[in-house]
Order: sequence, then C-alpha cells, then structure tokens
Amino acid sequence: MAEINVTPFVDVMLVLLIIFMVAAPLLTVGVPVELPKTAATPLPAEDEEPLTLAIAADGRLVLQSTEIARDDLIPRLRAIAAERQDDKLFLRADGAIPYELVMQVMGALNAAGFRNIGLVTESGGPTMDGRGN
Repeated sequence: MAEINVTPFVDVMLVLLIIFMVAAPLLTVGVPVELPKTAATPLPAEDEEPLTLAIAADGRLVLQSTEIARDDLIPRLRAIAAERQDDKLFLRADGAIPYELVMQVMGALNAAGFRNIGLVTESGGPTMDGRGN
C-alpha cells in the first residue's frame, strides 16, 4: 500500500485541539486584587489585547503579569505606548489601598501618554440612588 493513512493523525490533532481549548483559559495569571464593587456597566470589547496595570494591597505594581518597580513605570509605559495603536489602559486597584496611591499612579499613567484609563471594578455594588445595595 503506497498511500499514507492520515486518519490517526487527524484524530490525534483533534484531541490536542480540544485539550488546548480547555487548558487555554486556565493559563491566565493575575495578581490577587480585591476590587471595589460598583454599579457601572462594562466597557465594550477591543481589537488589541488590553493593557492592564494592577496595584496590589501591599502597593506592588504589576503590569500585565510582570511586577514592576515604581521608578521603571513611566519609561516602560512610554516604550509600550510607542508600539501600541490604542492608548487605553485598565487600572485594577485593590480596594484597601489609599486613594492617594491610586491618584499618583494615574498621574504617572497620564505622564506616560495614557489618557484613556479604565478603572476596573466588580459589578453588583451600590447604585447610590437608594435602589441598590
């Protein structure tokens, strides 16, 4: 028989595809951040992968999944901004950190060229109109 039987190859590839589809969502890493709750609606989806900066409860800054020193924040963000089309950045800040620290980081983000900052919160918080929690 001179023909190659590709049926076992296709079976193995389909099994691998299913394994990777199941495993891909589990590969997301993050910083444990206790986000404040709010009644705001989510932002619309984007074309590019969103850039995320997290401020942990102990004040550590984590850009995407990499911890970054405060002195390196502005130069690193300027380098990233030069390569991106979108100036949107999502800021995740633990609810226990001081407001002052969040504003200092937002000032640094503004200085680095990010004018479109989305504050990430948990849904289901108070609506402040008497009808919510």
